[in-house]
Amino acid sequence: MAAKKSRAEINFIRLMDATTNAISNEDAKKSFGNKLRKPETYFCTPIRIDSKKDYYITGFKPNATSLTAHHMLIYGCEAPGSKQPVWNCGEMARANKGLKSGPPCSKGSQIIYAWAHDAPALELPEGVAFKVGGDTSIQYLVLQVHYASVERFKNGVTDDSGIILDYTEEAQPKAAGVLLMGTGGRIKANSIEYMETSCTINENKVIHPFAFRTHTHALGRVVSGYKVTRNKGVDNWELIGKKDPQLPQMFYPVEDKAMTIGKGDTLAARCTMVSNRSWTTKVGGTSDDEMCNFYLMYWTQGKELKKKTCFSFGPPLYSWRGLGGLRNIPDDASTL
Repeated sequence: MAAKKSRAEINFIRLMDATTNAISNEDAKKSFGNKLRKPETYFCTPIRIDSKKDYYITGFKPNATSLTAHHMLIYGCEAPGSKQPVWNCGEMARANKGLKSGPPCSKGSQIIYAWAHDAPALELPEGVAFKVGGDTSIQYLVLQVHYASVERFKNGVTDDSGIILDYTEEAQPKAAGVLLMGTGGRIKANSIEYMETSCTINENKVIHPFAFRTHTHALGRVVSGYKVTRNKGVDNWELIGKKDPQLPQMFYPVEDKAMTIGKGDTLAARCTMVSNRSWTTKVGGTSDDEMCNFYLMYWTQGKELKKKTCFSFGPPLYSWRGLGGLRNIPDDASTL
């Protein structure tokens, strides 16, 4: 029998209205809109979860368009990055007057959902959920929205971009988790660059990948992710998924739904970047910079992996074949 589900939405206007009792919802919208003065703004807002109850998030429905928001992330935090209802956040955040600055989380940061490029809703498989609240390390959900442009807000237009969460209070048998893979580095002028990362699973757990998501900015052409196992000096590569990152940046089903990943297996990801620019492009948070991300969403029995991220220095310092020490690299890792 399916669990009884409820819905809640996390967005800036809802949060500001709930925490500024002295002003109306319309005044809150106006106040927030007036703070969106600079392009490449990152804003965060938190929701505190009842620590006396367990909640199980089973789905995410974005309430936003790419005309307004460049991307949105939901962080699970043990403690938020600020005590304010809204703050400037993100490493490349451009401070807006009247708001304090800080990271999304001050303690226990992990990404549980990401959205960009008009991606549709995500429903987790039956029996799979992100457990939050109660005795978990996720005591707050923090929404981060990146506004690459603020042109539409110059005439007093406000924004209620957010994410609707499907959840239940009924315990679910499978724990959901996300492993974020990415790189630092740079892309030389007029070049094709491979931005690569890899890491080995050292925990005594078996995870079952069911979805993946890719993310780059304008230069990304293909992002691919693999499970790599070594047997007698030979690396065997199994495709988790690959996608054109200029398509809607949703979570797509993995290539092999029966795949499992366990202790000793290596995860590897590559972003193929093509630059026709006359300057070097570095990894950063603005739309003129680049990013290379591969999100792996999985389920497991018991608690999820302690490992939440897998990052490398990227080019020119790191490559699969160099510091990664990987062999038998697939010839089609950069083609669709």
